[in-house]
Amino acid sequence: MPSGLIIVDKPGGMTSHDVVARIRKLAGTRRVGHAGTLDPMATGVLVVGVEKATRLLGYLTLTEKEYAATIRLGQSTSTDDAEGEPTGGAAASGISRAALDAGVARLTGEISQVPPGVSAIKVGGQRAYKLTRAGAAPDLAARRVTVYEFAVGEVRPCGDYLDVDARIRCSSGTYIRALARDLGAALGTGGHLTALRRTAVGPYRLQQAHSLEDLSERMQLTPLPAAAAAAFPRLDLTADDARRLAHGVRIPVPPHGTASQETSPPAPGVAPGIASAAPGVASATPGIAPPAPGITSAAPGAAPATPQTPIAAFAPDGTLVALVTEESGRLRCLAVFADPPRAAALGPGGDG
Repeated sequence: MPSGLIIVDKPGGMTSHDVVARIRKLAGTRRVGHAGTLDPMATGVLVVGVEKATRLLGYLTLTEKEYAATIRLGQSTSTDDAEGEPTGGAAASGISRAALDAGVARLTGEISQVPPGVSAIKVGGQRAYKLTRAGAAPDLAARRVTVYEFAVGEVRPCGDYLDVDARIRCSSGTYIRALARDLGAALGTGGHLTALRRTAVGPYRLQQAHSLEDLSERMQLTPLPAAAAAAFPRLDLTADDARRLAHGVRIPVPPHGTASQETSPPAPGVAPGIASAAPGVASATPGIAPPAPGITSAAPGAAPATPQTPIAAFAPDGTLVALVTEESGRLRCLAVFADPPRAAALGPGGDG
């Protein structure tokens, strides 16, 4: 089976692990994983890696994500979603749109969020959801997350409840269930999530996703080089640098790398030779350093281009050599994908 990513439209009622198990059978390999768990109730984009592409997954989880959600105000539950038991609440029918918008605004931007007790976070080596279901719910520490966009759509009264449709774009590690819980708490009514569909993981969108039924008839796989180029800033290397990098050698950041993608003229404030970020890419945020010269920004939603961001380094023939990061003017390999030439010796300048 070739290495690459499969973008799955996960159905409701299945765990993310269930999807991985199904892809293992379809692909005929056990080397399969996913980038970012979706709860059984949730549907939508689940990025699945096959063979060497499994080594991309840990870095893909750092990209931003988008969701379409429905939040029910007026009732809290034990799991912060519709699968839990009701734990209280107060009538939400009298909430004004102004109060709702103010509550949403307080949950937008960089916020401190306590993950749900029923989550996959490990506490003392055990998953939080297992401890909670065993009656020993752990006290989880708040985390800093970023909600880039929390846009309210249709609002529907339903008896004493208020159902709120929302589109949410957020950083990795953000729990949409916790946003529903915290919005309800801020409004004094309680709240929980009744529907969740992930519409994007980094550059991979719902329009690219395939149902398991479709995949059982015809496997749809994004080859490893294309998958990496879509998700991370790209750097095209010389043949010599590609050979050395394939051996794991730290090489100087090329002063004038060749970016094979078409780039627009630099935006105001962006230094010459640095590709401007596409609309919505976090590398355009003030205070974030731009990519090094010759590094082309990835698609919108991909990993923000900072000095610590993985960069996809390519050989002249288009082979993905490695994911690298910049440290003190040199490129350090995070994961090597190209097989180093057996007989090639390291050229001058290699420092191991």
